[in-house]
Amino acid sequence: MSVLYATHARFLDHDTGVGHPERPARLRAVEEGIDDAGLRDALVPVEPVAATADDLARVHPATYTSAVEEFCARGGGYLDGDTHVGPASWEAAGLAAGAGLELIRRLEAGEGDVGFCAVRPPGHHALPTRAMGFCLVNNVAVAAAALADRGERVAIVDYDAHHGNGTQDIFWADPRVFYVSMHEWPMYPGTGHLRDVGAGDGRGTTLNLPFPARTAGDAYRRGLHELVVPTLEAWAPTWMLVSAGFDAHHRDPITDLGLSSADFADLTRTLVGLVPAGRRLLFLEGGYDLQALAHSTGAVLSALVDDGAYRPEPATSGGPGAQVVADALNIRGALTDG
Repeated sequence: MSVLYATHARFLDHDTGVGHPERPARLRAVEEGIDDAGLRDALVPVEPVAATADDLARVHPATYTSAVEEFCARGGGYLDGDTHVGPASWEAAGLAAGAGLELIRRLEAGEGDVGFCAVRPPGHHALPTRAMGFCLVNNVAVAAAALADRGERVAIVDYDAHHGNGTQDIFWADPRVFYVSMHEWPMYPGTGHLRDVGAGDGRGTTLNLPFPARTAGDAYRRGLHELVVPTLEAWAPTWMLVSAGFDAHHRDPITDLGLSSADFADLTRTLVGLVPAGRRLLFLEGGYDLQALAHSTGAVLSALVDDGAYRPEPATSGGPGAQVVADALNIRGALTDG
């Protein structure tokens, strides 16, 4: 597969404060992972273009975006207990949101088979009018909303260890976007229950798999193959967007799941196979152990480029989580039966 790779030096200028886990070194780890996997020449570099006010307005009202932009321009600080910004943060956020839109344009022009947005700040916790969880703008939602407004059926699959509450909230009643989250429970932000399935016209287009601590890759693979894949195949998306958070890795310092870089590679390869080439897009979300982030990035991109030749650690198994899949299957069956 040909992989378009979008990142920007300005992302390194987003200031999260001393000791913050979502730090510039994360993107340097991503670059190290690419080089360790020997993939530098295989990726097609793309420079992001900042999202416009109209692009952002599909998800975030102008009152919110203007307030955050002004707060950053005044020097920044904490928007909430763990979301810190500096003077360059709004420019970085605009570029992060625009990265997906630029890759959509390039993919539709036939320049690649799949896109990877190595961006910060991440986005999946950002609500329409609230920054939270290190996130200012919901990057994946901006891309999904643009596609949905053109008549596409968009699947978003989020395997970050933290539930993407912002993404779920934005598309809760929207039948054009199917949101799937595989996350740790209980865990920040305290959302993503098994029985959360959407509402109104969007009832049935939200699917959560809240796994307990120490869940390993075997439970994730079971959930994917027994539930997520058949559900999405029946729904028939035309685009696949992946919130690729690597903080479900067993080395991550702020979560307690048990996955490895090989597990992320296997999940990603299965997910992108659900839609045709040129309609697949990944967004970097979490991942706070630098070695785990490097290994996971390299393994995932290798799975896309050369069928997984780079696999620095094996897939995992033996943890809990099977009951979560069984319960989710029962809930989904009852929903389908009416």
